[in-house]
Amino acid sequence: MREPPARRPEASPLPDFCRLPAVFAWFVVGALTVTVMWLAPGQTRGWSGYSVAVLFVSWLALVIAVLLCKSRPWLQRLPGRWPYLGAWLLIMLIVVAASAAVHWLDASLQMPFITASMGAFVRDNAVIAALLGAAMLRYFYVLAQWQARLAAVTRAQVGALQARIRPHFLFNSMNTVAALIRVDPAAAERTVEDLCELFRAALGQHDTDTGTLGEELALIERYLAIEQWRLAERLRVVRQLDELPADFPLPRLLLQPLVENAVRHGIQPLRAGGEVVLRGAREGAGVMVEIINPLPTTPPEPGNGHGLDSVRQRIAYHYGPRARFEAGPRGDQFVVTLHLPGPAA
Repeated sequence: MREPPARRPEASPLPDFCRLPAVFAWFVVGALTVTVMWLAPGQTRGWSGYSVAVLFVSWLALVIAVLLCKSRPWLQRLPGRWPYLGAWLLIMLIVVAASAAVHWLDASLQMPFITASMGAFVRDNAVIAALLGAAMLRYFYVLAQWQARLAAVTRAQVGALQARIRPHFLFNSMNTVAALIRVDPAAAERTVEDLCELFRAALGQHDTDTGTLGEELALIERYLAIEQWRLAERLRVVRQLDELPADFPLPRLLLQPLVENAVRHGIQPLRAGGEVVLRGAREGAGVMVEIINPLPTTPPEPGNGHGLDSVRQRIAYHYGPRARFEAGPRGDQFVVTLHLPGPAA
């Protein structure tokens, strides 16, 4: 009996402070704070004071981002919301130490930029850092919660997609197997094996949600083999996939539903059938995949748009804004194009 896969540990709510968006957020908030304070009524510091303040805050933001990045593995071991409290205390420690060091340096070099005493300068910076640090960490926390909810919704959509077996496809496949048993038992056995593999993928019998492009293309070939027995010469498939890397990471059941839509909505309604074109190419570290089918003259069956929306949402979740998904008619054809980026370095 197969043992259930081990439960994955829950991801820490702390963001990845090493990534550019988090670092950029610290810089932007720091620069905006200095600008607002410089524009406040009664402010006597000129451009030189503003420039020095921006330089100090930018250096401080960089130090905070680097130390939070390095300490994240330790912070995320803390339970509950303690990682955020630990990050806030680390920010306060950095600001207090940096403010004291800068005030000492300014006094040692007899520079006129800091007129307040060390105690007042450190206190004011600590208060500002406490408020801004709490606000920024609150923002990161809300963003992490939103991303967790989005991940849960996406997993639910994937589960619904995996659990959905169209009855008409199952019945047609079983009828095909029944017909082949009489005339070609070996072909019937291969069809049953292909159908079992499709069910295994559709029912989520894998330890991970991510496979490879090679595995997805193999699954597509099994699906097309079943439909080829049913549609015979009405289904013609052109494959231009030699340039695609087989080990490219890909969410399971991402392409197969698109090919199924192409057969169901593009080939099946046509009496003479048609041609499905599967095309792929490398795009730097990523790939481009294109699925083309004829556009029938009759109105499409309901449900095609929902399937495309589901794939679009999964791509947005797994690959982010770097990915592109395009689907729509081009002349007398319906073309679906996916531009999927490679793994982030």
